[in-house]
Amino acid sequence: MTPLTSCLLLSALLFTIGLAGALMRRNAILVLIGIELMLNAANLNFIAFWRYGPNPEALTGMMFVIFSIGVAAAEAAVGLALIISLYRHIKTANIDEVNSMRG
Repeated sequence: MTPLTSCLLLSALLFTIGLAGALMRRNAILVLIGIELMLNAANLNFIAFWRYGPNPEALTGMMFVIFSIGVAAAEAAVGLALIISLYRHIKTANIDEVNSMRG
């Protein structure tokens, strides 16, 4: 098995775990953790294709990953702010119990 195949299989496993966690969990924090796992799986794909691609000197994969990490940090900050606001108003972080987002 080539190293690229190993990286892609690990990335697919991480993405599957993250997708299952995001779809099956009821707690909003655990849903965010699942989304972060999916973003990290995409980052692993970027790094693997950059490293084992035809031109690893170009650093294009690294730039995509750095941009993706920035987007993930912003997503986590906004998501946690929404969850804290939701918890203050409704007193729960359970997604099933939230039926409106009106203020």
